[in-house]
Amino acid sequence: MFTLLSEGSAFSLITPDPGLMIWTTVVFVLLWVVLGKFAFKPIANALKEREESIENALKSAEAAKAEMANLTSKNEALLNEAREERSRIIAEAKVAAEKVKNDIVAKAQAEADVKVRQALNEIENQKRAALAELKNQVGTVALEIAEKVIRKELKSNADQQAYVADLVKQTNLN
Repeated sequence: MFTLLSEGSAFSLITPDPGLMIWTTVVFVLLWVVLGKFAFKPIANALKEREESIENALKSAEAAKAEMANLTSKNEALLNEAREERSRIIAEAKVAAEKVKNDIVAKAQAEADVKVRQALNEIENQKRAALAELKNQVGTVALEIAEKVIRKELKSNADQQAYVADLVKQTNLN
């Protein structure tokens, strides 16, 4: 049937040869030992190292993720603290501004009250001075009229009243 050699040889592919099987087994075992020593161990070690590096990378990624979450929470806390500080500063500024405004209004009111009192006092003083001057003028006019009346000896009461009326008309009351 199928043969590798010519028709006269005893070797065929279909019938097993015990010597060939033993040699094939020996070569296979030797190949397995050599491959195991020089190929499988380095491949297994490389795979193990690769597995360890992947595991370490995953652990590092987890640690980085946890650190990022921690930093994010710290950042959020700092941001909230900054917002609270800003709100506190704004509130303090509003209170200070209100106080300054109230102080300015109170000071202006006090100054206005002082000015009003001064103006009222000045008006009162001028009123008193005007009244005093008016009294003096009236007194002076009355004295002048009385003097003129006394100087002239009048015989009748009607003459005296006519003379007084005439003097009053002549006197300038400015």
